[in-house]
Amino acid sequence: MAVAVVNCYFSVLSSTVKFPSAAQPCFSASLCSSSSCHTLKPVCRSSGASNSRSEKEGVAKKLIGNGEIRSGSGRGKPGAYKPFGTQRREKKESVVDQKEKQVEARNLQDADFLNAVVKVYCTHTAPDYSLPWQKQRQFTSTGSAFMIGDGKLLTNAHCVEHYTQVKVKRRGDDTKYVAKVLAKGVDCDIALLTVESEEFWKGAEPLHFGSLPHLQEAVTVVGYPLGGDTISVTKGVVSRIEVTSYAHGSSDLLGIQIDAAINPGNSGGPAFNDQGECIGVAFQVYRSEEAENIGYVIPTTVVSHFLNDYERNGKYTGFPCLGVMLQKLENPALRACLKVESIEGVLVRRVEPTCDAHNVLKEGDVIVSFDDVHVGCEGTVPFRSNERIAFRYLISQKFAGDVADLGIIRAGEFMKVKAELNPRVHLVPYHIDGGQPSYLIIAGLVFTPLSEPLIDEECDDSIGLKLLAKARYSLAKFKGEQIVILSQVLANEVNIGYEDMSNQQVLKLNGTPIKNIRHLAHLVDSCKHKYMVFEFEDNYITVLEREAALASSTSILKDYGIPAERSSDLLEPYIDSVVGGQADQEDLGDSPVSNLEIGFDGLIWA
Repeated sequence: MAVAVVNCYFSVLSSTVKFPSAAQPCFSASLCSSSSCHTLKPVCRSSGASNSRSEKEGVAKKLIGNGEIRSGSGRGKPGAYKPFGTQRREKKESVVDQKEKQVEARNLQDADFLNAVVKVYCTHTAPDYSLPWQKQRQFTSTGSAFMIGDGKLLTNAHCVEHYTQVKVKRRGDDTKYVAKVLAKGVDCDIALLTVESEEFWKGAEPLHFGSLPHLQEAVTVVGYPLGGDTISVTKGVVSRIEVTSYAHGSSDLLGIQIDAAINPGNSGGPAFNDQGECIGVAFQVYRSEEAENIGYVIPTTVVSHFLNDYERNGKYTGFPCLGVMLQKLENPALRACLKVESIEGVLVRRVEPTCDAHNVLKEGDVIVSFDDVHVGCEGTVPFRSNERIAFRYLISQKFAGDVADLGIIRAGEFMKVKAELNPRVHLVPYHIDGGQPSYLIIAGLVFTPLSEPLIDEECDDSIGLKLLAKARYSLAKFKGEQIVILSQVLANEVNIGYEDMSNQQVLKLNGTPIKNIRHLAHLVDSCKHKYMVFEFEDNYITVLEREAALASSTSILKDYGIPAERSSDLLEPYIDSVVGGQADQEDLGDSPVSNLEIGFDGLIWA
């Protein structure tokens, strides 16, 4: 992963991501190595400065079901997942208390598969979400990648997050070659690269993927972690295989836990079995005073899913979800009340309005099978010989657009229904597609969609509890719905009295509920009234004279050095894609997005 370490429980080896507060460890992914932290982090090595307040304040945050950030407050001292990377802009990490097993083993140093591992150099330029018309200062990071054949390289998505330039260098070579990013899977933290130079590929031998390893099976992690420019080899064993949280993508996918030393810069490097087969990609570690040598590897099953998705669609479409919140059925009285005679099944407690399951499932249904595989009362299904694994593992084996056969019990009657699986629609996204957030400036009022990076940059205490509650717990009622907020007010004569407003959700313009920022821009452009009346949370209103507001635009942009009054994506004609009415803006939702956010494992998102 890229080299940057953040203060949180889980961290990705190369980028930093933050997680929600809960009585559980938090996760974080980071583009490069930073200061030490107790978190789940990506393992990337980076040099340069990131302006993320989370890194400065050590706030543990986690992406939940691919979507939420919460400050972590665990039971006791939490651990964290960290990126396998290192950022030079911060002090050198002191997270490695144990003696590292980074020894270039004699029996491995001449192995052919080591020559397929390359070093990744990335320059990152992240958006400034508080000032959405500009970007932050660039910084650099280093990570690892490896050849998989057909002129392609595999690495972690957090190693090339917000990239402006990517270069790679082979082992034993002093030439860096420019690489092109073909696809990024944020949810699975995998990226696909290619190098056009034929010189780079001379004598290259791609790695071969192996099957999913077993417990106690030996594993060797290879990469370019901090502490040197030559390749590093660490050895350990497989200690656990289960569905785990991916810090960078805030998703839950199959992961391999190992005890081999993994550090910033290891992100994107391969893990091998004793036969020299690649069994996964190193991507995050768990840092804690109470635990040592807990690293995580993306298994080849997830890697294969990513590659097959890319080949089938010409791009990466993402892992699908069922879109339901489930409750375990361990209690006999609960099963009896629901007329479930067998000790199996999970109770549907909430269904996302944007998913296809909303058309076939109801609250109170009990899912007892998925594609004819029986689901246990704890939400688990059979896995390999004598193991069980979380029910959502079966969902992750599907592709976007696939149909699942669900066996359900409704009011005591068994029936079968079909549901199409598609990637989840997040009301508040964890990552911004296209790199730069949308914004609209009207008479100095800066409007932008609410996103997790913006919350991270602004800090929770400046956002407001009601808005945070919506960001954490509300579900999108339709595709394209956004929470649009007034980020700040650029002081000018035309907005006197409104200068102190910031981070408030705008609900209506001249009585029309706002669906998203494109809709807001359309309402402004089509407004013919003398006044523009904006209604905000807590019944606060802002009134602007329309002609004066439009006339002030040029001087405000000049005074604040802003290139345009709106982002380029808002220049396109507005098309209303919402079908079936408008979402209720006052509905906060009554359920958490993930059980990890509240420290209670009775509720499960699928």
